[in-house]
Amino acid sequence: MKRSRREFIEKNATVGALIGAIGPPVLNAAQNQRSIAMPTPRAKTLMSLFGLKYPIFEAPHGRATGPELAIAVSNAGAMGALALAGRSLEEVRTWVSKVRVATKGPFAVNFILALSAANELEVLQAALGAGAPVVQFSWGMPTKGLVAAIRAAKAKLGMQVTSTESARAALDLGADYLVCQGTEAGGHVQANRGLYDTLPEVLKEARQVPVIASGGIGNGQGIRKALLAGASAAMLGTRFVATTESSAHPAYQRALITSHAKDTVLTVCFERGWPNAIHRVLRNRTFVMWDAAGCPPAGKRPGESDVLATRPDGSQVLRYQTASYDRDLKGAVEECALFAGLSVDFVKDLPTAGQLVERLWRECEARTEP
Repeated sequence: MKRSRREFIEKNATVGALIGAIGPPVLNAAQNQRSIAMPTPRAKTLMSLFGLKYPIFEAPHGRATGPELAIAVSNAGAMGALALAGRSLEEVRTWVSKVRVATKGPFAVNFILALSAANELEVLQAALGAGAPVVQFSWGMPTKGLVAAIRAAKAKLGMQVTSTESARAALDLGADYLVCQGTEAGGHVQANRGLYDTLPEVLKEARQVPVIASGGIGNGQGIRKALLAGASAAMLGTRFVATTESSAHPAYQRALITSHAKDTVLTVCFERGWPNAIHRVLRNRTFVMWDAAGCPPAGKRPGESDVLATRPDGSQVLRYQTASYDRDLKGAVEECALFAGLSVDFVKDLPTAGQLVERLWRECEARTEP
């Protein structure tokens, strides 16, 4: 691992936990924070733009969050999400059509540009043709051709950003909203700083364009904190994985429910299939083996050839692989890369998505300190 990369991980492994103890810079007096009614004016503007009941977005989360969860979240009045990176044209059309038919609410389809296939424009057009109303990109900036296709379909465009510079690039491409991610997030972490280190500068650059706060948010107080800091909405990933409509494997969900923020690690351990990417995952046997061996690079990691699990189609999940784990997986799921953000502290049960959305908003409105 390059020295700069290791320094990054060491610096940021604890920054998320520290951020949680620091209030947003916009309002300092707790009594003033409690006096502000929810939703904020900025949140109301975004809710009107998308026809949302609540300023809550589901984060796309690979195979763990499929059509059923997106439908449930959207029907509850929040923004559902579909992760479409790596999907075939048939899967894209089927998933998007299924959600479009089952809900009148908005939902977003997400593409990870770092993992884009050669036919990315064709895949995007398949999603748009099936009725995707919102398209979101992460880990890269879309080409002008992709943006033009979205505009031609009259869909909304969102982009994940992590700095003033990436926010400016996204705005120059015409983004309708930005997703500001912090290192507190679970899964594929594009960010290099904590959410509340980055959010103020992204808000300043965005001006009137809505900014969604993402990373480490798992309850209503976290949503309230993000809105008070100036965000138009909050995006939650880990918390939605632990719902009854999620397609996540039961072992994965159990691990989330019994874990805490201190059990997560920000690491390059699980980089098989995505070299040099950082992920926040639950500390497990695979990570402990790798860490005990001195964090060796690919080709020198212990148990590297181990097959941990198999899918119904016969495909295998190898140790150190970056994959999402749905309920059909058979094998040692608990040793796979179990994505989890610092918000895992707030995952203590397995509600329906509708129950969760209502609970989150009641907590947000409670006017307790963020």
